[in-house]
Amino acid sequence: MSGYRDFAAVYDRLMSDIDYAARTEYLLSLFEKYDKTPRLLLDVACGTGGFSLEFAKRGMEVIGADPSEEMLSVAREKAQETGMDVLFLCQSAENLDLYGTVDGAVCCLDSLNHITEYETFRQALARVTLFLETGRLFLFDLNTVYKHNEVLSDHTFVLEEDGVFCVWQNETDRAEHLTAITLDFFEEENGVYLRGGEEFAEKAYRKEEIYAAIQDAGLELVTEIDDETKAPPTEKTERIIYVTRKIAETKSF
Repeated sequence: MSGYRDFAAVYDRLMSDIDYAARTEYLLSLFEKYDKTPRLLLDVACGTGGFSLEFAKRGMEVIGADPSEEMLSVAREKAQETGMDVLFLCQSAENLDLYGTVDGAVCCLDSLNHITEYETFRQALARVTLFLETGRLFLFDLNTVYKHNEVLSDHTFVLEEDGVFCVWQNETDRAEHLTAITLDFFEEENGVYLRGGEEFAEKAYRKEEIYAAIQDAGLELVTEIDDETKAPPTEKTERIIYVTRKIAETKSF
């Protein structure tokens, strides 16, 4: 997985269309509907802390974990600026190691798709579940095979936000549902554009693989939701929210 060394500096500007507050409220409504609001929440693959800080603003204790120290550096600066007390840990989902348990967990914005090996994906779900109290919820979302093969597939996108120009190129292996992504971005500084770039990949997993990983981790699938319509997923759903609950002890990985 990419360390996002260059991307961290421009991530928030390029992703300025994400309404973290509204998405956080929706996730909290799912916690309330199927369980209750967590007191101590784990935000897996927290990136620059957009969701971690929104949950903290709502009175929860939050642990944000991410494998990129550069992304976490931005998150810590934002927490300091807003006066939010969030514990940020430089840990990947598959190597998560907490001191105790949490009573709720989330992983947002298709972050788990960045795990491109199925066994590592299974381990990631298992490690999160290991530190989740029995009976509590883990909410995560994943991009679908349809999105990779029909929306991202071999397409190029151009983004321009707040002094950053980005060319996003995709190359999709349809048989493997694996998309190689190349980002070239140019950041304006005193009238001069500085070039940066990142290369990484996303993997779309089949339903059978996702269901098996959920079960093996000691979770049950409570429901799945189309991230855009908030209705049951269809064959053209691009991202699915999985609401899962820990029901058993996690298998060893």
